[in-house]
Amino acid sequence: MRQAGVYETMAGARAQAGGARSGSRLTGRKNARPSAARAPGRRPSAAAAHRPPPSAACRPHPMATPTAPPATPLLPSTGVAALALFVGIAWWLAPLSPGALALQFAYTPRSFGAIVHVWPPEHLARYRAHLPADMLLLACYGTFGWLLATRGTLLEALPRRARRVAAWLLPLAAAFDAAENALHAWLTAAPRFGVAPLYVVSAACSSAKWLLMLGFAALVLAAVARRED
Repeated sequence: MRQAGVYETMAGARAQAGGARSGSRLTGRKNARPSAARAPGRRPSAAAAHRPPPSAACRPHPMATPTAPPATPLLPSTGVAALALFVGIAWWLAPLSPGALALQFAYTPRSFGAIVHVWPPEHLARYRAHLPADMLLLACYGTFGWLLATRGTLLEALPRRARRVAAWLLPLAAAFDAAENALHAWLTAAPRFGVAPLYVVSAACSSAKWLLMLGFAALVLAAVARRED
């Protein structure tokens, strides 16, 4: 009897140990299922799918910051050339009295002739001799104004529309200056009193030239004031 009880006790202990081992196996299988779901190759979530890679997130968009305009040696060279030509022409025309500026605003044949006929022949020849140099001057300052507005940094403080306007002011002034020079070369070659409209056109071109130059100077001053603020 005692031996039978001992055998029964040992058999019960073995059964309990076997049940514990089977229970641990089932628990391990249950715990392994979630990890299998997280195995490599699982589908990413919507947030992870739309998240940019670190390299793309750190790399700035090409349109985020404006690129600086490429530098060009024509900008300083045309500016220096225009200044040198202006000083040389001013020195060349200094002996004229009345001055060449008065001739530019002569709207009638009478006012134009009153200036030209006061000049001695050598002064009239001096005035006509400066016209080719003035053509070179207008080409220089027209190019300089365009490059300063489109390639330079001085006008960056202005709005984009103002910079676009500034880019065309000096080239247009140069075009009016060229028309004025062509008319003066023809009107001073000989007395021409029967073409009154051409005197008006010549003076109007001169007025438009100076107004455009003043407009460009005003925009430059505005840009400098904005940069200082």
